[in-house]
Amino acid sequence: MKPTQILFWLARIVAAFLMLQTLYYKFTASPESVFIFTTVGMEPWGRWLIGVLELVASILLFIPALVWLGAALAIGLMAGAIGMHITLLGIEVQGDGGRLFSYAAIVLVCAAYIFWTCRKTIPASLQRWLPLFFR
Repeated sequence: MKPTQILFWLARIVAAFLMLQTLYYKFTASPESVFIFTTVGMEPWGRWLIGVLELVASILLFIPALVWLGAALAIGLMAGAIGMHITLLGIEVQGDGGRLFSYAAIVLVCAAYIFWTCRKTIPASLQRWLPLFFR
């Protein structure tokens, strides 16, 4: 296996692992998750919706024809999470030392790399909507 293939797989595993790891807390209404989604005005529906979307993104990252879609979904979700941290929550939430923010940043970087790497697998009918640097 080439180093680029190893990095591609590693990025997929890391992104999926970090998104899946947080699902337990979202779906069991952990106090930290409830606090976060209450603060951003999305409790409880947003907690469930984001959890389901993260689960879908994680699954799509391992379906060869849909890896690009999982990466795109993860990029959107993590951009939203980072935006909420910067504007409403703060980098550190309830004394977590910025752990959730750093997880979101890591997933965003991994998902961007995944999307860039598999951009040629995006159906031609959708590629015309991408910015030129993604073609």
